[in-house]
Amino acid sequence: MTTPRTDIPEAIPLFARFNELAIPTRTVTHAPAHTVGEAQALRGEIAGAHAKNLFVKDKKGRLFLVTALEDARLDLKRLHEAIGGQGRVSFATAEQMRAHIGIEPGSVTPFAVMNDRSGAVTLVLQAALMAHETLNFHPLINTATTTIARDDLIRFCEAVGHPPAIVALPEVPAAS
Repeated sequence: MTTPRTDIPEAIPLFARFNELAIPTRTVTHAPAHTVGEAQALRGEIAGAHAKNLFVKDKKGRLFLVTALEDARLDLKRLHEAIGGQGRVSFATAEQMRAHIGIEPGSVTPFAVMNDRSGAVTLVLQAALMAHETLNFHPLINTATTTIARDDLIRFCEAVGHPPAIVALPEVPAAS
């Protein structure tokens, strides 16, 4: 079971939900990490795959939370094709992020779909990320990293009404 972390007040509802679902996790606190580079420098040796998250919208205003391996070089010009978007995607605004998934920029995480009670956000998980058994994400705030098993992440997302789409995401070819 997850031990609720009262030192991370923003994440208390998340940890409570993990406990309700009997999902074990481990959380490590650290200085704020707003980018993948900052997170890499701060996290130390936390086992498992680490991710980056994009909160985007398509031409029709549909919202997507896309989670991929931290070093994935996603092709934003083609991303809409893989996630079912209408036309190219662009980044959603901070206001949309707060309104729909209840978090601040720099803290995007697949766990935030628990705050999307209207069902406006489609969660997309990169297939390459989901090939790993252990995954790491911010627990709704960027001053900690929570480790969760892949199957438990899926179970959590389904329990909060956001079964994820697991897809191969297009990447920009590496420069030769």
